[in-house]
Amino acid sequence: MQIERRTLFATLAATWLGQAAWADTARANTAPPSRIRGTIDAMSGQTLSITDRDGAKVSVALRTGTTVTEIAPAKLADIKPGSYIGTAAMPQPDGSLMAMEIQVFPERMRGVGEGNRPWDLRPQSTMTNGTVGSVTGTAGRVLTLKYAGGEKKVTVPEQAPIITYEPGNVAMLKPGAHVLILASKTPDGGWTADRVSVGRDGLVPPM
Repeated sequence: MQIERRTLFATLAATWLGQAAWADTARANTAPPSRIRGTIDAMSGQTLSITDRDGAKVSVALRTGTTVTEIAPAKLADIKPGSYIGTAAMPQPDGSLMAMEIQVFPERMRGVGEGNRPWDLRPQSTMTNGTVGSVTGTAGRVLTLKYAGGEKKVTVPEQAPIITYEPGNVAMLKPGAHVLILASKTPDGGWTADRVSVGRDGLVPPM
């Protein structure tokens, strides 16, 4: 009887450990993608060699169907009531936002990433995507940005870059081009690109 109990406990323990390992693997496999910001050094086959913004060398493989988007310059006049935009910004003491950049989304991208959340451009920065309710002041450059569950006042400094998105292709991924890559970690510790945004004519993705 004692041997049977030991066997039963061993079986249960093995089952529990197996389930725990599976859960750990599942969590690892569902880790959120990371953002890699940098400059293309080379492209060999389907692999990009990148120098990231901290100077580290990174290899990123393109998967079949990786989306490539071109980042093009835009201007404040492109933003009107009803425009769908995003902004990486620094929260201010009064609850408003100071924009570090503005993204003017084309209509086909309306609704992407709607809301307010932490961002990794700078410590404490946020990303807010929503619909412009009003644009006030040519000197103050203040936007009212509305999203599901909230609203923010956004001040756009003169020096804040303003960009928009155009369809891109792999041919744009050339040495010297500046990119923002949304990438997933592979089991062997490498990176695979889910989406690549590349700046037009040397433009550095500001987000």
